Amino acid sequence: MLAGAILSEVLATTAMKYSDGFSKLWPSLYTAAGYLLAFFLLAQTLKTMSVGTAYAIWAGVGTALIAAIGMVFLGESTSALRIFGVLLVIAGVVVLNLGGAH
Repeated sequence: MLAGAILSEVLATTAMKYSDGFSKLWPSLYTAAGYLLAFFLLAQTLKTMSVGTAYAIWAGVGTALIAAIGMVFLGESTSALRIFGVLLVIAGVVVLNLGGAH
């Protein structure tokens, strides 16, 4: 469920880039549908996982993937500092998960 929530959020955010400020119909609809699905799946995940852990994974992995998509496919800057920032996000998720789901 959580992986589906992450994928939906990443696809919705990518579609938002192509919506041109919500001025293009189909990318705008994909954005809305993707976020609705992402929140639904995240809500289902919270039935069996702590909110802190689930949200940290969802937000952290989503952020890292969107940053990577931007750098690889959308021509965004790929500086050492940006890559370091993505690695810090990933490290933060790992550290939060090492604390356990209490």
